[in-house]
Amino acid sequence: MLEQPLKLAHGEIRNRLVMGSMHTGLEEGWHNRKRLAAFYEERAKGGVGLIITGGYSPNVRGKLSPFASSFNSIFDVVKHKKYTDAVHQHGGKICIQLLHAGRYGYHPFSCAPSAIKSPITPYAPKEMSLAMIKSTVKDFAKSAQLAHKAGYDGVEIMGSEGYLINEFMAPHTNKRTDQYGGSNENRMRFAKEIVSAVRAKVPDEFVIVFRLSVMDLVPNGSTKEEVVEQAKALADAGVDIFNTGIGWHEARVPTIASMVPPGAFREASQRLKSATSKPVIAVNRINTPQIANDILASGDADMVSMARPLLADPDIFNKYASNKSEEINICIGCNQGCLDHVFKGQRATCLVNPLAAYELDLAIAPADKEKNVLVVGGGPAGLAAAIYLRKRGHKVTLIERSDTLGGQFNLAMRVPGKEDFKLALKYFSDEVVRQGVDLKMNTEFSHSMLKDYDDVVFACGVSPRIANFECADGKRVYRYDEVIRGDVEIGSKVAILGAGGIGFDMVAFLTERPDQSIESFKEQWGIEQEAKPHRTDKKLYMLKRSEGRFGSTLGKTTGWIHRQVAKMQGVEQIAGCQYTRFDKQGLHITVNGESRILDVDTVIGCIGQTSNDSELKQAQETHMSTEVHVIGGAKLASEIDAKRAIKEALMVAREI
Repeated sequence: MLEQPLKLAHGEIRNRLVMGSMHTGLEEGWHNRKRLAAFYEERAKGGVGLIITGGYSPNVRGKLSPFASSFNSIFDVVKHKKYTDAVHQHGGKICIQLLHAGRYGYHPFSCAPSAIKSPITPYAPKEMSLAMIKSTVKDFAKSAQLAHKAGYDGVEIMGSEGYLINEFMAPHTNKRTDQYGGSNENRMRFAKEIVSAVRAKVPDEFVIVFRLSVMDLVPNGSTKEEVVEQAKALADAGVDIFNTGIGWHEARVPTIASMVPPGAFREASQRLKSATSKPVIAVNRINTPQIANDILASGDADMVSMARPLLADPDIFNKYASNKSEEINICIGCNQGCLDHVFKGQRATCLVNPLAAYELDLAIAPADKEKNVLVVGGGPAGLAAAIYLRKRGHKVTLIERSDTLGGQFNLAMRVPGKEDFKLALKYFSDEVVRQGVDLKMNTEFSHSMLKDYDDVVFACGVSPRIANFECADGKRVYRYDEVIRGDVEIGSKVAILGAGGIGFDMVAFLTERPDQSIESFKEQWGIEQEAKPHRTDKKLYMLKRSEGRFGSTLGKTTGWIHRQVAKMQGVEQIAGCQYTRFDKQGLHITVNGESRILDVDTVIGCIGQTSNDSELKQAQETHMSTEVHVIGGAKLASEIDAKRAIKEALMVAREI
């Protein structure tokens, strides 16, 4: 199914795979032009049928930030011609996304249908006058006309995620009393005028994709019935393809994070399919060809969008088409390298593929001289290092002291909501074999090995930090790893020491359902129904020594989800406390100088890690010519960071 061409009224797209819009941080500035072209070219070479760019504003007020990208001049045409040429030379098609930020604009010049401030931006927008509305419609049409000159095959008009057009469509943000407010017909007038104006300025073969918000997931959003009416009206106005929009940025519902079941929002695209004969694109948490084909075969959509999965592996389609789907590097939905970076003003990349958006900066070239390299440790860092070193042409031996590869990935994949880590582990483990690495399990490092290798890379990982306070009455503090592996029995009243990522993972491990069904997920988060979170029968405490917010180090785009899960489960959080003793009475703590005993039968330490550096010290004490390199947790154990570990693996491979 995925490989079938999609016939349009005036053309054809070579297959059903879409690279959905995502901002990379390369859109701004002329200096990133070659990098962004290389990024798109890599995905076009990988076989993607249609690429949709990151969002470009049609005017100054519509920018996401003062220095954000726009597309409204002949200079933009010259700049973007490089992108369209890069895609076309490999047989793909590319659409530019036109996005007006509306009240999400992070600057004091933002505007919206009504002067209602967004909860996620600092500035209240100016209410648009009728003249501003008419001018904005013309700006969209002008940008589309320029896009055609730049070689684009079409535009995607961004009408979802809570941006300007979506703000007009939903009563949540549209309080107008003129012809652009009130009834659904009036609220969608702005969107219809934009589509009609664009259609009038471009040739028939120029594709208009409209990203329609099917589920706003905010109070007083468009109803199901109104969405159907909107789709029919926009199709009549000139839309060629509908893309499915899910949730506003301010919505307190996970839509693309790892805890969202794969394909959870396929019913949204099916809703559009029932409303129009135009092709519809399915979106969100579709990360394998198998899921994509199931959606296409069931008739829920005509195309499937994979954005972040094409960061993880630009060759998804080609691997699928050549019956090598097992070789795909799967997106795990972590958001750590992509969305978290972008929302901090950094260049996007990918935890499992640090080459993403760094195609020109970190390319893997053959080494000048073949070396014999030993990699110590079979966790994410060691596996990645072995793979990248082999791609450079080195002879590589990987030793692992245990009988299992994966290191911390083996723990992460057992946490509900992180099941996809097992897919990443399978990819890296299998890729080591495919690349011809000499793999030796149950093998301890010995300093005598050094004489046989030119370089040694230590990727020995970490061990849990042990809590250091008094325990009595046969009690002890369990380590997080033995809890996750199921080596110890957990009681009904639990204290979790630590408020970082591991602490919140422990909350999920003790309370959430593994491999959660779509129905259960929607019930928990109240998606188009009353929320009914499943509650644990355990009493949980989270404790930390420092003052301040719990989860302050969590990812920018997912931290709120972990905090919300803890809230749903009634976890009591206590900051600024000292742990003094654990005995049959419970956990003795001191908070603000006052003593307290928590009635708990289990205490779990999630208080960080220490480097496994004994093997490294052996090597450092041996005076030999072998070059020693250290990466991952063995280098820095303060926070488990697979993104950093795999990036360091790439960097050390480029160095050797």
